[in-house]
Amino acid sequence: MSARPIALVTGASAGIGESFARYLAEHGHDLVIVARDENRLHERAEKWKASYGVEVEVLPADLSTHEGLERVESRLRDEAHPIEVLINNAGFGINKPFSSSNLDEEENLLDVLVKAPMRFMHVVLPLMKKRDSGTIINVSSVAGWIAGGSYSAAKSYLTVLTESLHTELRGTNVHVHALCPGFTRTEFHERGRMRMTGLPEFMWLASDDVVDAAWRASQAGEVLSVPGFQYKVLSSISRFGPRPLVRRVGMNVRSRQRDNKK
Repeated sequence: MSARPIALVTGASAGIGESFARYLAEHGHDLVIVARDENRLHERAEKWKASYGVEVEVLPADLSTHEGLERVESRLRDEAHPIEVLINNAGFGINKPFSSSNLDEEENLLDVLVKAPMRFMHVVLPLMKKRDSGTIINVSSVAGWIAGGSYSAAKSYLTVLTESLHTELRGTNVHVHALCPGFTRTEFHERGRMRMTGLPEFMWLASDDVVDAAWRASQAGEVLSVPGFQYKVLSSISRFGPRPLVRRVGMNVRSRQRDNKK
């Protein structure tokens, strides 16, 4: 790797993770890109190296497995080529009610959305504190403020842990930030077999805009970013509105996303 700062991005082959990787490369970061699809990672790596003149390390890993976690953690521990930016983005949703979902899938969701970012931060934060330099952005969701099943619960954990670490690290040059987007145009909903045809156009966010807002907020020392005026309003209602109403709305949203015909 060069003298440029290095960013490690999980879930970098598509969606918000891909947008983060491209954004950071454009702004002078070398990359370590993590995802399960090795072929897709190599395609992205060659493209970004050619477009931005940065170095890109491909690290295929399944974060629902112990082996996958160990591969990423080993890279995070490399003090000779330190990770200056960690983007915890990898994730997926389950398109079934908790009471009828597959238990293995539920455990995999917790492994990827909760266990992986927690472990990665636990590894890299002492090194960032030692250097007094670094940025961690956890891709959470406005879903963390509603009652939307295990996905919402996992995102709530990530948001609250981020807030805790932001307070713990106050006075240092280590920034921990939670990006809490609403519906964003990526492959996420298609992969999760979620029905989104009834969602108004104005509710959709562009992943590049989401990433730009998160990066700017993180570098300004802010703990949370909620891109889009519409989601700023809805997240305020979700956080401070009557909980019975928030619970009912949250579960209604999730039930409408389920499409068992696919």
